[in-house]
Amino acid sequence: MTVRFGMKMAGSVGRTVLQGQRRLCASKFGVPKLIKNDEKCSFLGTQQACRAHSSSGSSASVEKSLLGHLKEQYLEASKIHPPPKIGPPKPFVVIKGALDTDGPVLSRTFNHEEIKVSVLRLAVFGQNGEVDDSDEENFSQLFLSVAILKGDEGPALQFICDLYPDAMGIQSVALKDRKDISKRTLILPEGYEGPSFQDLDKKLQLAFHRYLEERGINEGLFRFLQAWLYVKEHRSLMQWLKTVGTFITKQTVPDNS
Repeated sequence: MTVRFGMKMAGSVGRTVLQGQRRLCASKFGVPKLIKNDEKCSFLGTQQACRAHSSSGSSASVEKSLLGHLKEQYLEASKIHPPPKIGPPKPFVVIKGALDTDGPVLSRTFNHEEIKVSVLRLAVFGQNGEVDDSDEENFSQLFLSVAILKGDEGPALQFICDLYPDAMGIQSVALKDRKDISKRTLILPEGYEGPSFQDLDKKLQLAFHRYLEERGINEGLFRFLQAWLYVKEHRSLMQWLKTVGTFITKQTVPDNS
């Protein structure tokens, strides 16, 4: 077990985390943006520029162009080959339907405990505070939420961790309502949830690391979770392009009332 002490994330925890399906790993898939910055009707363009552009062509031609870009991006993304399929370290098992939900990914039992592991990808922020998706190292640092539950009722003990190929660092330890750990999102604390983990005595920090190590929570999970997250984000991207295209092509039924 390799332990990283005194680790701090860039900015606040809530600001540095990206949900897998939100970021859609554009940098990893080499997908071009839908609209270039120098086009008249860019995302940041003025309403006047958009109106001028719209007046030069029919609504049908605008939609046709948009659908063409969506199709092009879909075909580009479909050429990406997923990483080799691997299974999680035993005795962890993949939770059924995890690829289609925002819930935990892995689970296992330890004595009379139920352990659930969720994973997110850490965001890298540039100098202007914007998310930098160009860094190839983004998938070499993952963000874990580990929930340990005892019995059918009562709180869950939640560990927030950074996971690397060769090490793991704990960011926080807190008791949570078990319903708050059912999704891969961060729940902002409403009250005191304990001291900053970095402020704890080093012996106590190490004891918490050993507590997780005994339950199989360590850098050995990295390889599987990295591949799983890559597949999920690619799948989410493909689904998003498909559903947006379907919406654009949907015919509106006139209201004759």
